[in-house]
Amino acid sequence: MDERINLPASLHLQGSSEEYTTQAIAPTEEPKLCNDHMHTDSGHFDRETVNMEIPDDESLEYGCSHYRRRCRIRAPCCNEIFDCRHCHNEAKNDINVDPEERHTIPRHQIQQVICTLCGTEQEVRQMCVNCGVCMAKYFCGACKLFDDDVRPFFLFIFRCLEFPRDSTTVMDVVFAGCCYSNLLRESHPCVELAMHHDCPVCFEYLFDSIDDVAVMPCGHTIHKNCLKEMQQHMQYVCPLCYKSVCDMSKYWEKLDMEVAATPMPEFYHNKVIWILCNDCGSNSEVGYHVVGHKCPSCKSYNTRQTRG
Repeated sequence: MDERINLPASLHLQGSSEEYTTQAIAPTEEPKLCNDHMHTDSGHFDRETVNMEIPDDESLEYGCSHYRRRCRIRAPCCNEIFDCRHCHNEAKNDINVDPEERHTIPRHQIQQVICTLCGTEQEVRQMCVNCGVCMAKYFCGACKLFDDDVRPFFLFIFRCLEFPRDSTTVMDVVFAGCCYSNLLRESHPCVELAMHHDCPVCFEYLFDSIDDVAVMPCGHTIHKNCLKEMQQHMQYVCPLCYKSVCDMSKYWEKLDMEVAATPMPEFYHNKVIWILCNDCGSNSEVGYHVVGHKCPSCKSYNTRQTRG
């Protein structure tokens, strides 16, 4: 179901003089986790043999401010134990640390984890070899990622091309170099290494971010909260390619009526200009109008004047 938001009366479109209102799309359907068989580094654990059910109130007792999980990691770089890689990086890159000693953990080289419940140190795996607890509902052996917080749609996206997924939650995307929610399988164009870039709003490296990430209709990625902030500031185009980030057809119809109701002075009747459509990419020659310029190909007003 689409989440409707009330927008201000006007908003500016990048590269154009038009103003419009529209509806933002925010899917809220929650994918189902396949808990009957959970992926591990050494095979699969059946729910019949290992207790996979962890009460929500119990799971809140474990983890850190970054992840909810029941294990800690031993950093291969300094041989110290931390709750997660972010805790390590924050501690080792603190302003009080000698600059020569500062470093970032090589996350893919993590080999050992410590069960929070029984304290057993072991190789990276989802199930504790001693007490059998599920260290996290979501696990990636390639990224050494453990997390109980499986988000409904904007899943944390990470690289895990080395191992197959035995879950309906995510799909491996080799071209994108990351895993996306299955809900996006048929609903977005794939952009090569889309997650291996900075957020176009806050400039945080998306691949290492723990915040929710949204995939826009154009295929580019952005923090979910940054996308919401753009909407609050009446910006509804991708900051990178300027394509519309939501369905604008209803407002294009309103602009059609406004253009029809706003005749241009006789001096401009024969004036033509060239425009570039930000949505479909076509170049067209159209009549000049002060309200806006409609793309003849896709009927979008998300256009910019290039000549004329």
